[in-house]
Amino acid sequence: MTAFPSKINPKVFYQLICFVLMCNIVSAQKVPVKFELESQTIGTTNGTVPFWMRSNQFGSVPLSGLSQSFIGKAYKDFSPLPPKDSTDKKQKLLDWGFGFEGRGNLGKGTNFQLVEAYVKGRIGIFNLIVGRNKNVMGLNGDTTLSVGNFAVSGNAPGVPRVEISIPDYYAIPVLNKLFAIKGNILHGWLGKMNIQNPVNSEFYYQSTFFHQKSLYIRLGKPDWRFKMHGGFNHQAFWGSEKDIFGPSFRLSDFETFKYVMLGKAYEGNGYYTSKIGNQLGSLDIGAEYNFDKINVLIYRQNFYDVGALSKLANIADGLTGVTITNKNFSKTSGLFKWKKLLVEIFYSKDQAGYPWSKLTKSGDEDYYNNFYYKSGWSYMNKGLGNALITRREDIKAGQEIRNEYFVNNRVVAFHLGIEGSIKDWEVLTKLTYSNNYGTFGTSDYGHSLGEFVHLNKGGVFDKADQFSFYIEGMKSFRNGINGGFATSFDQGELLDDSFGLMLKLTKSF
Repeated sequence: MTAFPSKINPKVFYQLICFVLMCNIVSAQKVPVKFELESQTIGTTNGTVPFWMRSNQFGSVPLSGLSQSFIGKAYKDFSPLPPKDSTDKKQKLLDWGFGFEGRGNLGKGTNFQLVEAYVKGRIGIFNLIVGRNKNVMGLNGDTTLSVGNFAVSGNAPGVPRVEISIPDYYAIPVLNKLFAIKGNILHGWLGKMNIQNPVNSEFYYQSTFFHQKSLYIRLGKPDWRFKMHGGFNHQAFWGSEKDIFGPSFRLSDFETFKYVMLGKAYEGNGYYTSKIGNQLGSLDIGAEYNFDKINVLIYRQNFYDVGALSKLANIADGLTGVTITNKNFSKTSGLFKWKKLLVEIFYSKDQAGYPWSKLTKSGDEDYYNNFYYKSGWSYMNKGLGNALITRREDIKAGQEIRNEYFVNNRVVAFHLGIEGSIKDWEVLTKLTYSNNYGTFGTSDYGHSLGEFVHLNKGGVFDKADQFSFYIEGMKSFRNGINGGFATSFDQGELLDDSFGLMLKLTKSF
């Protein structure tokens, strides 16, 4: 876990851990700890792990070439919440749990990846999590099948955090439960990051924090067929501003956090007016209808990064999707059964960067890149957001790129995800086709800032078509043993062509 910055008292962190562990003493219902061991044998071609074998895996990624991986998991979940009219006094609303997942890779090299390590507590509808867990953020139909949220997609390992949340919709008793809410707020530690002072262009390597909050509202009583969803999420990298800007930065630590939390712009001596740190998120809306045999959810994530969404200047950009869930999946029989179908369109090409776009002070959005944090919206060398926005090291050689961390953030993608079963096999597949246009800096138009345009004086990023495919199948055997496979390939002009095959064997205890 990332070391504590000197300005944060670690005693507070460990007191929270002790609080969660104390929940075990007062929890009357015992829930067994579950263990799982998994062995994976993997082979990939062209020195590359295919896109869907490395994307949205929470950092759990095999080595390229021929390799062997071992994964260990241990979990204790919450006991089920009792019905409100329950008379069973042994069931309590106060509970605890924990999770651990680690991965070891052996191949051309060796490494260990800490995927999860957390403890959690529950008090009624509220959850407290301390540590690293598999975190995603945004409204979509299925986090496993989705191409990925804009803000946090599960592509990178979870940021170590202290988080308080209402993870599931809570129907407010007033108005006969017409409204339900869920949300979270957290403080996380990103470790030291490479930061450039925008005033004197000097570089620093400083401790950085992570802030996240969200609030989502559902309109519709629990037994209604039709419901509507709406909400927002807000994320920020921040911290060490005084160490970087010196006396010209006049805010205290608490005042700085308040500016970050409120998304408020700051103007100081030698520090031009800007929001503190790197802030982005999405405004999400959705609607669902519960038919007799299927449930249909339609959703839309509207992106914001540097301010264009407030003027609807980049309203064309967003993640739009529909998810159809088969409510009778477990009740039907046959050779093939479908469980869930997801279709999404990811569009980030506009960015309010065209000459005819509505004028904004911040110019084109340049998603995930940031003049202050040189590795942009990334953590542990992986993008925190949607993996279709491509890092410099993942791009195929020969394309026109600049000295940016994300060299392709203007994307139009069509994505399909299907989950179901074929006889005794559980099957999941993902297919993604995308058109990729680089950044505005490598376009005919150049980057913009207000009325000023930085003309592109170099080459132009050639439109690159890309197709990525993934399918996996798992079958249950005796005594908690499961076996299966996964295969994936990339074909196109953006990523190196590659093929991967994985054989899996798991044992649950």
